[in-house]
Amino acid sequence: MKQTEFLEKNVFTDLKNRNDGDDKETIYHFSESDFETVLQRLEHLGIGLYQMETFDNGESHGIATHNDFKKKATDPRWYKKSFLTFKTGQSGLSYSATYKVSSKLLAR
Repeated sequence: MKQTEFLEKNVFTDLKNRNDGDDKETIYHFSESDFETVLQRLEHLGIGLYQMETFDNGESHGIATHNDFKKKATDPRWYKKSFLTFKTGQSGLSYSATYKVSSKLLAR
């Protein structure tokens, strides 16, 4: 199974992709509440999150990476803190991220 398939089947299930651009098949944008669900599922499955990007009305608003926090991509502390910072800074943002699903999970 490929990473994209795994994410669609196990993480993005029942969530709405708000990306309406040409890259909507490969890059998912989620509402604040849906992205919070994504983060919970990532933590539960042990999936890594490399970068989180926020958008305000389709324009990039802010980016955070696991390197900014000097944490591993699979450490949920960095992305929970980053999400909380973005969420309290401005409401109504949409969220996108880059993920890393381990080969063990893909082999399931």
